[in-house]
Amino acid sequence: MIAPGAVFRRDFDITHTPMFHQVEGLVVEEGQKVSFANLKSVLEDFLRYMFGDVKVRFRPSFFPFTEPSAEVDISCVFCKGKGCRVCKHTGWLEVLGCGIVD
Repeated sequence: MIAPGAVFRRDFDITHTPMFHQVEGLVVEEGQKVSFANLKSVLEDFLRYMFGDVKVRFRPSFFPFTEPSAEVDISCVFCKGKGCRVCKHTGWLEVLGCGIVD
């Protein structure tokens, strides 16, 4: 199941707006357990399809509705990972959060 839509939040600062768009994806597999390795593979393929030849990294994170959880970054598409104002000179852009719903 894929569900795109608008998201509203209270916090507003230089890097966050009160409204943005988000896509939720959910895979339900009867009789077979979907692993984090499956999730990682699908997301890596999707990100390379969307952004081209980028490096992808998964960082452990916490979301109360998934376990395990991760945040995913790609190498900055503007500076090719060298560091610029867009990526705050880190070479990385955070693009999504993910996890397994049990």
